[in-house]
Amino acid sequence: MQIVRRIGVPPVERGSVGGQACPDIFELEDGSFAVIGTDRTDLLGDRLPADAACADHEKIVVITRETLLRARSDILALKG
Repeated sequence: MQIVRRIGVPPVERGSVGGQACPDIFELEDGSFAVIGTDRTDLLGDRLPADAACADHEKIVVITRETLLRARSDILALKG
């Protein structure tokens, strides 16, 4: 599995000076997306809506609002 490209801007453009532990979004070669964020499964797992679930192999990952908003134009440009 390979990363094809970043979705949005690099963390440094969102104010990260050290590049340490910064949320990010990447498109993968199979068309999936990988997200770097803070694991909040323990906090949010019991608060999911009744029609949502988190399997044992899944995690609830939180990214900053700015990360997603700065990726918006790339997301809208995606085809398929």
